[in-house]
Amino acid sequence: MLQTVRRAFQVEEIRQRLFFTFLMLIVVRLGSELPTPGVDPTYIQNFFASQTGDAFNFFDAFTGGSFTQMSVFALSITPYITSSIIVQLLTIAIPKLEELQKEGEEGRKKMTAITRYLTVALALIESAAMAIGFGRQGLLVEFNFVNAAVVIMTLTAGSTLLMWIGERITEKGVGNGISIVLLINILSRIPQDFVTLYSQFISGKSLANAALAAVIILLILLVVIVFVIILQDAVRKIPVQYSQKVVGRKTIGGQSTNIPLKVNTAGVIPVIFASSLMQFPIVIASFLGKGDGDGIGSEILRGLNSNNWCDPSNLQYSWGLIVYILLTVFFAYFYTSITFNPMEIANNMKKSGGFILGIRPGKPTVEYLTKILNYIIFIGACGLVIVQIIPFFFNGVFGANVSFGGTSMIIIVGVVLETIKKVESMMLVRNYKGFLNT
Repeated sequence: MLQTVRRAFQVEEIRQRLFFTFLMLIVVRLGSELPTPGVDPTYIQNFFASQTGDAFNFFDAFTGGSFTQMSVFALSITPYITSSIIVQLLTIAIPKLEELQKEGEEGRKKMTAITRYLTVALALIESAAMAIGFGRQGLLVEFNFVNAAVVIMTLTAGSTLLMWIGERITEKGVGNGISIVLLINILSRIPQDFVTLYSQFISGKSLANAALAAVIILLILLVVIVFVIILQDAVRKIPVQYSQKVVGRKTIGGQSTNIPLKVNTAGVIPVIFASSLMQFPIVIASFLGKGDGDGIGSEILRGLNSNNWCDPSNLQYSWGLIVYILLTVFFAYFYTSITFNPMEIANNMKKSGGFILGIRPGKPTVEYLTKILNYIIFIGACGLVIVQIIPFFFNGVFGANVSFGGTSMIIIVGVVLETIKKVESMMLVRNYKGFLNT
């Protein structure tokens, strides 16, 4: 990786793209420190301190701490991520969107425009809910129409600006801009998490115990990172053979290739869906000031709270972990089913004269791909569950509550690997001489 970065700086165009990306990320972090006008930042910090769950911690990790500080980028790019997922899901239910998705470049531009409009609408709804809901409880210095409108417009504009920055990074920088903005937000929280781990497990201990704790922490992080890298890069290659055609005196076709199926076909989406669904009731209860009672509703909320999972003193609440695992597996199958169509792959292969070795074209190919895909999805979902359970286990048993959980690690590793591959492909294009050059 370091060699790739070193060689990238030797190419002027790539060096300019890297510099542009760096400048945009500076703007992102500066905006994360600018306070929203008319807001009392101590209120949201006190609100966080009073919460026993991690419903908002998950959101705060994605915003890079902007949410707890209630800066102009408090919503971050979460409205864009949500709108992108919604548009992808709607392509299955709305035939018009499915047609746009298949229209090539023009269709892609229209889909992007729809995603942008939906992002602004979601940002407007979320900022209005925060300004009105929290504003009545003390978020605003003075709760009135003008201050609420200023907060709504500021947060909406901040989220829209981040979306624009992400698109500019994709166009003039390196890698996927939205992913890189999300990456820098998550990375900005890691130093604070290391300080928390240091004060909890290392500070005040004897030299031997402190050294042992530091080695264990680093070893766990290393194992998780390596496991995530293997999970992200693992593929199942399906061999495909194309039939030969004789045209005149020439033989066309006959080459062998493969269909690479990623083991983690759905990426981090199942984890985000499952976590959001589990935390949604807790967020609503927090807004309403409920959840601390002794009724059945409060017991259910405690089971949904991941801070109570794997806790030896509250093992009865670990049923929520089982529900979380089942939801992750379900969303892995669900999301893959709407993004990967075995029938379409089989039809395209049949039209091109391709076939899987030992499998007849048509329906047998669809059944074979479906069988292999179901097997791969289950393995990938189990990998996601393992990555997620590790932070829950150490949080429940040892109280190691940090923001870089399994979801954050998958995003960090995935974006870094994707960006490095993007840089390598750009360098390959510029260093390829071609057969016409001598």
